[in-house]
Amino acid sequence: MAEAAWSTDTGEAVYRSRDPVRNLRVRVHLQRITSSNYLHYQPAAQPGKDLIDLATFRPPPTASGHRPDEDEEEEAVIGWQEKLFSQFEVDLYQNEAACQSPLDHQYRQEILKLEDSDGRKNRRIFTYTDSDRFTNLEEHCQKMTTTASEMPSFLVERMANVRRRRQDRRGMEGGILKSRIVTWEPSEEFVRNNHVINTPLQTMYIMADLGPYGKLGYKKYEHVLCTLKVDSNGVITVKPDFTGLKGPYRIETEGEKPELWKYTIDNVSSLAQPEEEEREQRVFKDLYGRHKEYLSSLVGTDFETTVPGALRLFVNGEVVSAQGYEYDNLYVHFFVELPTTNWSSPAFQQLSGITQTCATKSLGMDKVAYFSYPFTFEASFLHEDESAGALPEWPVLYCEVHSLDFWQRYRVEGYGAVVLPATPGAHTLRVSTWRPLELGTVAELRRFFIGGSLELEDLSYVRIPGTFKGECLSRFGLRTETTGSVTFRLHCLQQSRAFMESSSLRKRMRSVLDRLEGFSQQSSIHNVLEAFRRARRRMQEARESLPQDLVSPSGAMVR
Repeated sequence: MAEAAWSTDTGEAVYRSRDPVRNLRVRVHLQRITSSNYLHYQPAAQPGKDLIDLATFRPPPTASGHRPDEDEEEEAVIGWQEKLFSQFEVDLYQNEAACQSPLDHQYRQEILKLEDSDGRKNRRIFTYTDSDRFTNLEEHCQKMTTTASEMPSFLVERMANVRRRRQDRRGMEGGILKSRIVTWEPSEEFVRNNHVINTPLQTMYIMADLGPYGKLGYKKYEHVLCTLKVDSNGVITVKPDFTGLKGPYRIETEGEKPELWKYTIDNVSSLAQPEEEEREQRVFKDLYGRHKEYLSSLVGTDFETTVPGALRLFVNGEVVSAQGYEYDNLYVHFFVELPTTNWSSPAFQQLSGITQTCATKSLGMDKVAYFSYPFTFEASFLHEDESAGALPEWPVLYCEVHSLDFWQRYRVEGYGAVVLPATPGAHTLRVSTWRPLELGTVAELRRFFIGGSLELEDLSYVRIPGTFKGECLSRFGLRTETTGSVTFRLHCLQQSRAFMESSSLRKRMRSVLDRLEGFSQQSSIHNVLEAFRRARRRMQEARESLPQDLVSPSGAMVR
């Protein structure tokens, strides 16, 4: 009997299911197409009869007691990780000396119970579960290609050991942090050993014993009908795929008397009843509701608003890069200075930070160090003085760039300062820096070899010192050198009730924001006028031939 259409696509199929895998049911139907030639049983002729009765032409019974016609076809419905014993396992585990592991003793007890009852219901179809030794051996010996001379690669061998590594893995003693989290120069062996995934996986094999009559229970006649694999993400891999509307699969046995078998694989998992789906939806709805309540408890149900006349400033910033400096291995120390008048910040808020040390890379003519160091802070401004002449001051961001030498000594590379943007939104600021300069070859040698260099005692001297009380600030006598620049990326958010008031009151309530915005313009004009005054004063003092080591009237100390 020839089969009209065989299914030759034996590749694996991948499914994803949210249903528990324990509900999976697979039906396997196995049938012999051609039977082997066997010697018919002929009884001895009875006395007085020369003819042989046709009823005597029937095959002898097999060792298991089944007729050959009963072994032509078999069907079984198998659940996930359901164990069906083969004839080989029945013969093996009946001998207590062959039981070595606790699993072997458990199988022996189950087989003895089956023998005491009606015996095994399956004859040729059996299974190997995830705990059986066959699963380890099969995963270790399986081939990636169809060639007979395949040599398994290193990756194939390591991937075959994934499941065993998962089973044999033990927790590390203690919680000691590794000293080397990042391997800067990985060796080839290190890369090969770490190029392996380790996803938890369970495997099950549906097998068939295709031995001839009377020879069931031999390992050489075992064939894999279907391989099922399930990982922790609910992905089910079936090889070969469920038959469905396709034709059956075929197996040709080898030997002196080859035989042809066909089998089909069908998914017969029961569908969920409407009441079960409704119950599941209620469970998910309750779970999502509880999670929503948990998130609401963390965030709060009421929107936090500011007091009238107050402005809250939120800044999410990033130290992007630094470029144009003399030495390598740079890091940036930055802090935000709040004006003493009407500005405040929460007690837990940190207004300063230090980036990691970063090596530079060549970008055109400059050497650039990319930090990508994030920071955030919050500040509040309370507008109390409504007089027209009261101009609020705005926070200032100071930065100090250092370089680290081979002996872990640091050098000052530059100081800089910038007023934070007064308008909300995204801003990219490039802060130019300078450093104090000491003339002479000895000073440069000292800076190169031992890291000694001039430093500012008060970092606010970069802009306007906090101790300055006069009207005109002069830095005459302080020698400086222009160095590189630091790039900041700032995302500023502002919160005030002026944004929420009605249109009739918005004009009056926006006095704070208007003055804050106008402050940035007036501050820039004031800085330009102040620069002209300093230049004019320097020219006058130069004409009077003042000595070069004159102490600055601002009282700033330079060391």
